[in-house]
Amino acid sequence: MTRLFFFVLLLVASSSAYAQVSKIVQGNIIDEKTNNPTEKVDLKIVNKSTKKTFRAETDDNGYFAFRNVPYGEYTLTVYDADYNGKTFDFNINEDHKNVFTFEPFKIELKVSWMFNWGDSKSTNKAGKSIIKEHYWSHLVAKIILGIYAGCLILIFFYSVLQFSLSIAYARNRKKKLIEIKPVFDPNDTPKVTVQLPMYNEMYVAERIIEVVSQFDYPSDKLQIQVLDDSTDETTELIAKKVAEVAAKGINIQHIHRVDRTGYKAGALDAAMDRVEGEFIAIFDSDFEPYPDFLQKTMPYFKNENIGVVQTRWGHLNKSYSILTELQAFGLNGHFAAEQGGRNAAGHFINFNGTAGIWRKKCIEDAGGWEHDTLTEDLDLSYRAQIKGWKFKYLEDVVSPAELPITMSALKNQQHRWMKGGAECFVKMWKTILTAKNVKISDRIHGLSHLFNSSVFIFILILSLFTLPVLHIKDSFSDLNYIIRFGSFFIISTVFLMYYYWLAYRDKTENKVLSFMKFFVRFFQFLIVSMGLSLNNTVAVIEGWLGIKSSFVRTPKFNVAKKSEFKGNKYDKKKLSIINIGEGVLFVVFGFTAINRAIYGDLGMVPFHVMLATGYGLVFFYSVAEIRQSNRA
Repeated sequence: MTRLFFFVLLLVASSSAYAQVSKIVQGNIIDEKTNNPTEKVDLKIVNKSTKKTFRAETDDNGYFAFRNVPYGEYTLTVYDADYNGKTFDFNINEDHKNVFTFEPFKIELKVSWMFNWGDSKSTNKAGKSIIKEHYWSHLVAKIILGIYAGCLILIFFYSVLQFSLSIAYARNRKKKLIEIKPVFDPNDTPKVTVQLPMYNEMYVAERIIEVVSQFDYPSDKLQIQVLDDSTDETTELIAKKVAEVAAKGINIQHIHRVDRTGYKAGALDAAMDRVEGEFIAIFDSDFEPYPDFLQKTMPYFKNENIGVVQTRWGHLNKSYSILTELQAFGLNGHFAAEQGGRNAAGHFINFNGTAGIWRKKCIEDAGGWEHDTLTEDLDLSYRAQIKGWKFKYLEDVVSPAELPITMSALKNQQHRWMKGGAECFVKMWKTILTAKNVKISDRIHGLSHLFNSSVFIFILILSLFTLPVLHIKDSFSDLNYIIRFGSFFIISTVFLMYYYWLAYRDKTENKVLSFMKFFVRFFQFLIVSMGLSLNNTVAVIEGWLGIKSSFVRTPKFNVAKKSEFKGNKYDKKKLSIINIGEGVLFVVFGFTAINRAIYGDLGMVPFHVMLATGYGLVFFYSVAEIRQSNRA
């Protein structure tokens, strides 16, 4: 009897508990500004007595539902990362045995956009109040998104062209296995003049003269010209070294100018009337070519259509620091996929200013050296190829050179290259478009080649515009769909990754480990490149506007290990407006990344972390060098 009583009591209790469960607590949420349903908004309800919590999320129609919620007093809370919180107290009792339904309610985004000057309110025919976005703030938002999208498209276009060069390079690399190379014949080779342009290069002047004097080439067919524009003790060092080499019976001259008219281009042009050879090899003072350089390059000139033979740069001090490692990584991309791809596809390439040989007749036919740009090599290269001359790029012939070991030296080099590229674009774009006998593909790749340096402007604008774009995202729900298309351009990074993977020279038999190392190095390179975008953007704008400046050559150090560095009097360091700007951008993007991470809006956080890291590295690296220089 007792057991039966307890069984009945348990059955009644279970039935009673089941009766006290509401099947659904439901409702709809609407955006305060757009009157559109809000999707993926997080909500929770908490029992005031038991503290039991139920969670839900709105669907595409703004509908939410909590299931199997017992009777009791509750608090509903909107706790979404994007929307302001909202709280309701409600009670579920016998009146809500099946469904408890909230009246549709509105919520608004957390952050108000900085340019939103207010919403316009009106009343529809039914007498219902309607809130519309302010016309002007909406218009400005669309303009900003248009510029943002334009930068993404231009960067994507750049990456597509680089990807196409990568494919051409990869295909040609397979063909090279069966390529028959011309053979060097010392009895049937023309005379060559080697030009060594220098300006205040006391640390490396003697080394390059000594190395070139050891070229394995018929002595009666070799002339060396040291083109010296120096204004310090470098001139005395050169004179002494030239006399030493001349005493060995080598044909070498020391040509010293008392002014720097035209800088490097001026020195090369001024010496043309003293050139004895049919061909002119040019080396910057920080190079250390191998003795068989001429033996490997001169046979290609048997083809009378070839005006230039360019070789790949090697790296004497690649392992000096992470900075030199990253420079080598970037240059390898240019000297493999880009130069190799352009040459393989028959597009215009450029003489890199050094480690190459010109046919003298080609220089003269193209109009000679001109010094109205900072990249006289790029300028003459395009004038020669438009004239019909062919360039030959030899990836397997390496000419080792020194990489800048300080941030200031690297930034000077980048500034000159970027500004010179922009100057050449301004000078040559009409000629490329209108020149006869130039293929359409060559016109496209030629213009993009000269326009390459301008990609840093788009990177800088894109990065700066992500800040208002985030506010637009927070304030204009109806424009969010446009922002989402930006994720499509992640493929730009994939294309560039393939471009640099082809050129990556630290591969091992363990492909997985090699790719992991490459992956880390690629993003390190990308981060530092972003950090240099302000410096490079200023250079490109100067080039576009025609702002003239002196040829600031990259300081040379002649060191391979940090223990060898004893300072360099040419590497001037001082705090500049650009340094300060890099520090400001480090703070801005760092704060934004942290702020959005806290809000839970992670979409652009990785990009902002990369930007903050890049600008931070460049800024602190520069400041540390300045402090060290001041102590010395």
